[in-house]
Amino acid sequence: MSDIYVPGVKSRFNTEKLVEDLMKVERIPRDRAEQTVENLQTEKTYWQDVGRRMTSLRESSRLLYSFQNPFNDRVVFSSDDSILSGTAARDAVEQERSFIVKQVAAADRFLSTPLDENYRIEEGRYSFTVGEDEIAFNFRGGSLKDFTEALNRRGRDKLKASIITVEPGTRSLLVESLVTGAGNRLGFSEAAETLALATGMVDKVDDSRRDIALSPASVRGRSGDVNSSLVSVLDGTLQVAAGGEARITLGQPIQAAGALTISFETATKTKTDADLTTAGPPPGPAVPSAGSASYGGITVENDPSSVPMPQWTPPEPPKRVDDLGVLLLTFSDGTSAALPPVRDSENFNTYQYRLGDIAGSRTIVSMDLVNNNTHRDISIRNVRIFDPDANDGFRPRNAVSVAQDAIISMEGIEVKRPTNTIDDLIPGVTLTAKTASDRQVRLGVEPDRDSIKEAIIDLVGNYNRLMADINVLTRNDDRVIQELTYLTREEQDEMRERLGSFSGDSTLNQFRNNLQRIASAPYPTSADRELSMLAQIGIGTDVRRSGASSGYDASRLRGYLEIDEKALDAALQTKLPAIQQLFGYDTDGDLIIDSGIAHAVDTLARPFVETGGIISLKTGTIDSRISQEQRRIETLDRQLANKEDTLKRQYGQMEGAYNRMEQTATSLDQFSRRANNNN
Repeated sequence: MSDIYVPGVKSRFNTEKLVEDLMKVERIPRDRAEQTVENLQTEKTYWQDVGRRMTSLRESSRLLYSFQNPFNDRVVFSSDDSILSGTAARDAVEQERSFIVKQVAAADRFLSTPLDENYRIEEGRYSFTVGEDEIAFNFRGGSLKDFTEALNRRGRDKLKASIITVEPGTRSLLVESLVTGAGNRLGFSEAAETLALATGMVDKVDDSRRDIALSPASVRGRSGDVNSSLVSVLDGTLQVAAGGEARITLGQPIQAAGALTISFETATKTKTDADLTTAGPPPGPAVPSAGSASYGGITVENDPSSVPMPQWTPPEPPKRVDDLGVLLLTFSDGTSAALPPVRDSENFNTYQYRLGDIAGSRTIVSMDLVNNNTHRDISIRNVRIFDPDANDGFRPRNAVSVAQDAIISMEGIEVKRPTNTIDDLIPGVTLTAKTASDRQVRLGVEPDRDSIKEAIIDLVGNYNRLMADINVLTRNDDRVIQELTYLTREEQDEMRERLGSFSGDSTLNQFRNNLQRIASAPYPTSADRELSMLAQIGIGTDVRRSGASSGYDASRLRGYLEIDEKALDAALQTKLPAIQQLFGYDTDGDLIIDSGIAHAVDTLARPFVETGGIISLKTGTIDSRISQEQRRIETLDRQLANKEDTLKRQYGQMEGAYNRMEQTATSLDQFSRRANNNN
């Protein structure tokens, strides 16, 4: 049919272009609505970005006065972290103490002698002990690898085994306890005992431990009887006063061999000059009474007799002697050797010495306490001799380490713990002993000023980022972007797209003005006028020092904050309590913060960013407008589709009519030519 429009067939009148040109005019309202949606979505994005900036500023401000504020954080500093370090909880008290790490805690780690690569372990029940815990299992027999895997499966967090190649072509079995402390010795029983002996991991020895009981029967004088006025024994403690001496008998003589060790505790008590008694003048001879005479009831007393006495000169006080080398070991050959000096402390301190280092090959028969001091009494208790490497009759042959406690001296007070992590010595402080050393380590607890400074810088950074966004959105001046020198070229181009987008919005302008007022206002603190503003801790819109150029700078008038780190560091060192109050302060004592910069910023930002707040209302309104425009676009799309169909149909009908007219004209022309031919 000639009146039907067929797409794809070239029209004589270029109907497709005519329809398209007409439709472009018809689509103008639709295109405008689509552009409106894009603009609204961009505006919504800008408000969301501002909301995120406000939320970041509010969170950083709340951090400075909330319950978890960094002003209550504590940090531990150590003069030598390689020896002793620590961490502190928020309830730790500021303090500084001195420590000496005498010994770090360790666990038993025993290594066997080199074994053949194909060494096999026999079947049996293998039982190990770590302190009071027992790890036992049945082994069906197998290689060293099979045994270590079986032990590790059952050792949990107590025991571990591994294979070490000490010499080429051999394997050594390492069995180690995973629990430190002298009370957690590694023990072997049943088949494990046989294995430890067979592989040369331990040797069987006699238990040589000997506790020396201090009693009147075991304490004697060095050359005769004990001077009871200077020497006393009470409840297992021997006390020798100044100038006294005593000998502690050991019962059977002791041969100083191997790792045999002597252990004891001592304490001192120092006297002042006033405590020492000095002799007075001699009383002189006794003179009999002179008598009397009586007559007629009257008694006359004779003058008393007198004996002339020479003038008395008091003796000079004894020269003060301070000698802490009071302990000696006496040997069977009549010689003796002094033990190292003890500490001058009223608290008992523990000492341990390897007998072989002092006695050599000599036999020890007694221990002497010779107190040459004039102003100091010496006490000793808990004397014992033992082999520290022996455990239930076994001594490790190749001990990588031996179970021992950590020994730490704090301000002269010696403490022992089974682990190197000590959390019950100083309240709120956890100490970690790393290496034994004779050097004194100063350990202190102080506020975490680095965290406080970081939190303040974070607040200022969020403040400036929000202020920059608001300035760009509310101003049409490109200099606002040029002043942000930290932006990359791409970020500057993105900012220019936003420039002046909210220039007529009074909400943001009012927020900016209030924020600037908060940053420059004074706040009450315990330091009063000495510290009541941010500028007094090195934070302000212009922190240039005196003498620097003070010419006009428009960027300093836009509300951005600067930080003088030196001034801030100095204030954090000297005025920390007042700085905390500057950001958040309970002025009325009701345990609720009601003043301070951080509190004011939080109060200002809260109605903007909270659920249902101003930012939510702004974006909600935009969403409603976007929905309206999208519905309008859908309606326009339907109308445009109908309009385009109508135009195409009408132009198709027009072309059909034109074609019919052409056919009629052609028919008339042919009829006329035939008529002329017939004539």
